[in-house]
Amino acid sequence: MHSVVLTKGVPDFREGQVSFDEDGHLERGATPTVMNPNDEYALQAALQTKVKQGGTVSVMSMGPPGYESVLEEAMSVYADDLYLLSDREMAAADTWSTSITLSAGIEQIAEADQSGEPDLIFAGFKTADGETGQTGPQTCWCLDRPIVTHVIALDVDEDEEKIRAKRLVEGDVDEIETVEAPLPAFVVTDPEFDPSYRRAEHRLRHKQLKAETEERVEEYEDHLTSWSAEELDLDPDFIGLDGSPTIVSGVDPIPKAPSEREATMVTPGDEDGMEQVLDEMRPLAGGD
Repeated sequence: MHSVVLTKGVPDFREGQVSFDEDGHLERGATPTVMNPNDEYALQAALQTKVKQGGTVSVMSMGPPGYESVLEEAMSVYADDLYLLSDREMAAADTWSTSITLSAGIEQIAEADQSGEPDLIFAGFKTADGETGQTGPQTCWCLDRPIVTHVIALDVDEDEEKIRAKRLVEGDVDEIETVEAPLPAFVVTDPEFDPSYRRAEHRLRHKQLKAETEERVEEYEDHLTSWSAEELDLDPDFIGLDGSPTIVSGVDPIPKAPSEREATMVTPGDEDGMEQVLDEMRPLAGGD
């Protein structure tokens, strides 16, 4: 069982971390980059699959060379190997041209892997910077696979070559829907995804794999493969800015909060101080 997890580097939106230029554009070079938080659920789903079915887990990202740190972070959750698609031709891509590039990378993995195309591809619900939730489904469309979205629980039946998933259906009343799809398949995990390890052998295997990846991440570069646009045989007209049909009409920057704030330290043994805290909280608790 071979799983591929797609991840993205996003700006660290914690207070005081985001930088904008005078025109209100995000300065990515001056803003720390972290792994997209929703992608961790996709990684957890892939890890659960490896624990129960065996096989390998690959993690792929498209971005500048600095995204190696994002893949390192992803490996700390779990990964056997890492793939970075990096080239100036890929820069300024929207979700569509990003999906074209990612699908080419997945096909390249399939060609390099003697076992053929990956059985499962996982993606997170949406990214913290774009919030569109389009890249996963669009990549799936390029690969022409069945897709299950908003997955909160997953089981794989290798004998019947299909997955069974529970997915969250949001509406006036949230419902849980149980669906099946044939392998190979594409899975978009929901932030409500909860990995399940009910059997003792699975819990032990999970612990073992986590220990292995903690050792592996110390030398993550040895498990990293980088591919350029040329190596992926990508047409420059269909990737990066040239291949992006999206037109951004405007950007509203997030106000940059002060990196430091004034704070008053109060210990539980300070009765006067605790009384002042309660005085501050009472109006808020009352809704004022």
